[in-house]
Amino acid sequence: MVEECDPTYARVDDVLELITKSKALHVLMVLDRAKSSLRFSDIKERVEASATTVSRRLKELEDNGLVMRDEEAELSTTSAYQLTPHGQRLSPVMQSLFDWAEGWPANDLGDA
Repeated sequence: MVEECDPTYARVDDVLELITKSKALHVLMVLDRAKSSLRFSDIKERVEASATTVSRRLKELEDNGLVMRDEEAELSTTSAYQLTPHGQRLSPVMQSLFDWAEGWPANDLGDA
């Protein structure tokens, strides 16, 4: 008898595809640790990426319900972003991954 694949696996694949794009996880972690909204320029500086990359990631994360632009910011010329409640639910997962990677010897990652 062949077991059917749990459809949740495909959803996990979709999430991983999104957050493993260049700087996506970094943007999420920066917003999570900020505990309040951050201006675009602050995010760009903290993730050390081009404006194009940060803009693309924020748009993708926003389109997928993980990040939102502050309502007040929409009225000004400066954009500010924060995690949505859905994005905040990723916080313990991101922290676990960060903790796991931090404890992994660099030579095990091929950086020797």
